[in-house]
Amino acid sequence: MNPIPAPEVPEAHGRPTAAHLPHVAVSGPLTAEAATVPRQQGGSLDDETPDPARQLPTSPETADHLDHPDPRRAADAAAIENLLRCWVRENNLAPPDGNTLRIPLHASGTALLVPVRYWSATGWHRFGLPSLESSPHDATTTDAVTVAALLGREAGGAEGTDLVGRVADSVQRTAQFIAHRRRLPAAPEAADLFLSAEQSLLLGHPLHPTPKSREGLSDAESRLYSPELYGAFPLHWLAVDRSVLAGDSAWTERGRTLAAEQLTSRLAGDLQVPGDCAALPLHPWQARDLRHRPAVAALLDAGLLHDLGPHGADWHPTSSVRTVHRPGAPAMLKLSLGLRITNSRRENLRKELHRGVEVHRLLRAGLAEQWRAAHPGFDIVRDPAWLAVDTPDGEPVPGLDVMLRHNPFHHGDDAVCIAALTSPRPWPGRTGTHSRLSDTVERLAARTGRPVAAVAAEWLLRYLDQVVRPLLWLDATAGIALEAHQQNTLVLLDPEGWPVGGRYRDNQGYYFRQSHRDALERRLPGIGRDSDTFVSDDVTDERFAYYLGINNVLGLIGAFGAQRLADERVLLAAFRRFLATHVRLGSPLPTLLLEAPTLRAKANLLTRLHGLDELVGPVDTQSVYVTIANPLVS
Repeated sequence: MNPIPAPEVPEAHGRPTAAHLPHVAVSGPLTAEAATVPRQQGGSLDDETPDPARQLPTSPETADHLDHPDPRRAADAAAIENLLRCWVRENNLAPPDGNTLRIPLHASGTALLVPVRYWSATGWHRFGLPSLESSPHDATTTDAVTVAALLGREAGGAEGTDLVGRVADSVQRTAQFIAHRRRLPAAPEAADLFLSAEQSLLLGHPLHPTPKSREGLSDAESRLYSPELYGAFPLHWLAVDRSVLAGDSAWTERGRTLAAEQLTSRLAGDLQVPGDCAALPLHPWQARDLRHRPAVAALLDAGLLHDLGPHGADWHPTSSVRTVHRPGAPAMLKLSLGLRITNSRRENLRKELHRGVEVHRLLRAGLAEQWRAAHPGFDIVRDPAWLAVDTPDGEPVPGLDVMLRHNPFHHGDDAVCIAALTSPRPWPGRTGTHSRLSDTVERLAARTGRPVAAVAAEWLLRYLDQVVRPLLWLDATAGIALEAHQQNTLVLLDPEGWPVGGRYRDNQGYYFRQSHRDALERRLPGIGRDSDTFVSDDVTDERFAYYLGINNVLGLIGAFGAQRLADERVLLAAFRRFLATHVRLGSPLPTLLLEAPTLRAKANLLTRLHGLDELVGPVDTQSVYVTIANPLVS
């Protein structure tokens, strides 16, 4: 069989390089006092940026517990920091007067005493190991499971016991990842840059209580299916009778639309498929789990499904675990995976499958050309085809489906999700734990002879221009806000490490503004009918402010600060100035971030304690949100 050609998606006009961008300098002296109003032109970052070592509070501790020689101790310390960051944000705790944060635990009659290594204006705090108040001075510090139990009891959540179990699971897996990466810090030589980046996110979301929890995955399965362990495996294949086959495709080749079953047939290669059936790829774990579900067993018994087993070359899990990639292949596959990863079982919903194709059609109907003219370096990674299974009565069978995703990344394309860029990990040729961000900025500073803090500020400015500005344009022009959190947002880096473009991925994370329904309907008649994508403007504003403003940009600023690359106050001032210059663009987000004294942020700990699955139910009630002070105005 011939390989699948890439779908006909007009790409950005060439891949931009650093030569396309002028040297970015902030107008005016960029200091903490530049927080409120834009300044006059002139000035340079090189001399105006304060030394972060003099600005950031530091506890007497010097050793970083993430570098502990025992991987279990390092993983436990990372989990404790995550839990404490969540608690501080979700309870609006103020910074301590000294180097110790006291967290009262009224339900347990005690308090946690937490050494503060770094207090972040944006929530990326660094903490030492806590102890219980009134415990003997030589008593051991508390571990992550104990902290989870104490905080769960204090919050009064119904899922406190479940939280403890998932924290333990996340710690165990993180320890395995750290130990493995210390032995093999560099990905296999054959891996492409995109895959190497996707498999580098060891610690996960810094404000999630269980970022690496994967309930139901055995140790042997973890070795095969974990991106952090350089996992690889062949797909498991089913043959689906066409009478129960569902699907849609806007994937085109030489001006001709290919059906989704044609695409999966090519991926199946020389696999022998019974007549009048289509080949459906599954994740191996999902295939094993599905056979125990009554609806699937009935289809197998009726001869409408045929189990063909594993077949073909290896595919590699990306950072989401369930989306798989094969270097050089024109398609990635977003598979259903019933594991509970962090807060949700990762099975595709039918409306999400419709949404991916719908967005591709919308962009192809003229919006993409308009967008590329304004921002040639940015695009959405398209999801133009899907295949699934229905019952004989026409009802969707959960978990039996695949989304075919365009793979726009070639071997040399350095596309990195922001979560992987900022996450600490063992680094080749260096001792201790570092992030790709710190390595990049420090390398640029050494090459240019400029201060690290000045390079960090310029890197952020280029990122805002190349990644954030196109997202604001899409909201302003089309009324589409993207759930552009750090794992869904990819930055394209030139060979030196400067941002030169970006991509967004995720067929789940679209918010079509209700106020733009008529205009979007004119662009694509029937839009939203099957995808359930229209959302009220109020909810859209809240979610866009969280995902792009708080999680993405403020999270990036927090990483710069916590990793001692720059003073967060200076970077916040740079972000203010960027927002001020884009207020007239038309998106409500710049004004909201500049003027609102408080913002709404997703509370991952409370979401877990309430037992919520973030993929189930109406978009405005899937997660718990809390009110936090806006660091851009405080």
